[in-house]
Amino acid sequence: MLIFFNLFLLYSFALADERILSLHSDIIVHEDATITVRETIKVRSEGIRINRGIYRDFPTRYKDIFGNRYVVGFTVLDVLRDGNSELYHIENISNGKRIYIGGKNTFIPPGEYTYTLAYKTNRQLGFFKDHDEFYWNVTGNGWDFLIDSASATVALPGEASKNIISTDGYTGLFGAKGKDFKTSVDPYGHITFMTTRTLNENEGLTIVISWPKGFIVEPDIIANMKYFFSDNEKILIAILGLVLILLYYMAVWFKFGRDPKQGIIVTRYTPPENMQPTVMRYIVNMGYDDKVFASALINMAVKGRIKIIEESDIYTIRRRSDTTPLASEEEKILKKLLDSQNEIRLEETNHVKINSAIDELRNSFSLKFEKIYFISNLKYFLIGLLLTLGMLIANGILEAISKERLPVFLFISLWLTVWSFGVAALVSETVKRWKRVLRSKSGKSLSSGGAASMTFFTIPFVLGEIFGLCVLWFSTSLFMIFFLIASISINYLFGQLLKAPTRAGRTILDAIEGFKRFLVATEKDRLNMLNPPARTPELFEKYLPYALALNVEQEWADQFSEVLSAFSAEPARAAYSSGWYSGSSFSSMAAGDFASSLGSSLSGSISSSSTAPGSSSGSSGGGGSSGGGGGGGGGGGW
Repeated sequence: MLIFFNLFLLYSFALADERILSLHSDIIVHEDATITVRETIKVRSEGIRINRGIYRDFPTRYKDIFGNRYVVGFTVLDVLRDGNSELYHIENISNGKRIYIGGKNTFIPPGEYTYTLAYKTNRQLGFFKDHDEFYWNVTGNGWDFLIDSASATVALPGEASKNIISTDGYTGLFGAKGKDFKTSVDPYGHITFMTTRTLNENEGLTIVISWPKGFIVEPDIIANMKYFFSDNEKILIAILGLVLILLYYMAVWFKFGRDPKQGIIVTRYTPPENMQPTVMRYIVNMGYDDKVFASALINMAVKGRIKIIEESDIYTIRRRSDTTPLASEEEKILKKLLDSQNEIRLEETNHVKINSAIDELRNSFSLKFEKIYFISNLKYFLIGLLLTLGMLIANGILEAISKERLPVFLFISLWLTVWSFGVAALVSETVKRWKRVLRSKSGKSLSSGGAASMTFFTIPFVLGEIFGLCVLWFSTSLFMIFFLIASISINYLFGQLLKAPTRAGRTILDAIEGFKRFLVATEKDRLNMLNPPARTPELFEKYLPYALALNVEQEWADQFSEVLSAFSAEPARAAYSSGWYSGSSFSSMAAGDFASSLGSSLSGSISSSSTAPGSSSGSSGGGGSSGGGGGGGGGGGW
């Protein structure tokens, strides 16, 4: 044990003994605003961390006050060890360059060595309204060693050295405002800064010199524009790519996606061509959604073939004895749902049957109506989507390579792709459950419990999504997140815009619009109509599925509140109630709320019940400081 303790002490002393004996920078500020720096670094090596030589980090990438990228130049001019040329190589690091001094296969014995690193840089000066400034981190705050002495001598061009406005400096850890330094000026006006104490690991020396304007050429607007485009070339390439994708979509929309001109709309009191509400919804929506199926169920119920029963926010479809003929698609749905049964509950346990009925309807409508009444232009949308994915991946790779974080980017991109689909499904299910709670008038505590537990279950996954986006930001840039959001928005927008009705579709849409005007007509509108049909409970029921299909169920039902209330108030009649619906939502005094609630909640139940139980979970449960300015970095041994 004593042997190990002694070895540990020896190792500790050796580590403590490896240090920078002195670090001096000779800095020349040129009239063209470039800077030449010659660093002389004397070190003591014990073969612990300094085996081949030392490395020096130099930051080249910053953010300006507006958050734009700001990239400074960096060119190595000379590398020496003890006055002789020395091997070196440069690697990229997250915010700049790392210069490894020494050969990869050459090990140096313990001892004292003097390294010289000369380099040229630009864009390091501050040009203010009434003065120019050199704000420079001499040592950097990232050294692994103690620095016994740090100093810098600065030579300004021409008469600038004789007209210095002020000098200042800071020592200590990053952000510190220590004053452990002294200054002196030689006969030539060169200013020297020197520390008055040893700098500990990660401590540094930062200097500030200001002088009147006019001695150094300030970059003009053209030069600054060139710098901006050079600094932000990856962002500009991404923006250009986004513009090209936008132009592609606009060109495709202009050629294939523009709707034919709307014709004259004539108000009509019956559906055009005796069209069923499901067909009407499919054509207007130019595709399938849950309201297509919901309007089919309500239409079958109104015709007397089924009864819709609502109990504790669960819908049951029950067969009735009526034999009123149905449209062919409705007959197929009824057969798929009930088969030889008398009823089926719209819940996840019956997802196979419900999904089968939905697929039957979707596929049948796609074959019968797509390309006849509308064109989805799906192939052009997929091309745009692939172009967008290519741009996202290419831009992400370029960003990640520049930061040496390509493996992180590739991993997080793959992870986010899979994770985001799951999060979207969970969030969608959570929103649906809360919608059902808000619509529910019975069993509310039970529903609230399910929605609350789903919310708590979803939150960790959403936090994981946010974490993934933060990692994506870390591995690329903040702009990548905005680029991603903009890309998704553009593709979503044109995914809708590229759908276009054919001429036959435009004609039928005009006729549907005329029927819709009748469904939403106010009392004032009816006065201008020629012999509109009387408002009766039968008319209300007959066209309710159509109103649902056209998203005007609230307006349609509001017209009948007084009619249904008056019907119920007649002494010889019982209160109005439909034979096709049973549940707590109905009230003749609020027919509009009932119709709207039924349409949206039934659509939500269809969506939830057509999903396999395992695919979503229902579980419960100003000023300056040390480290500021240009230069900086740090270093270590290797």
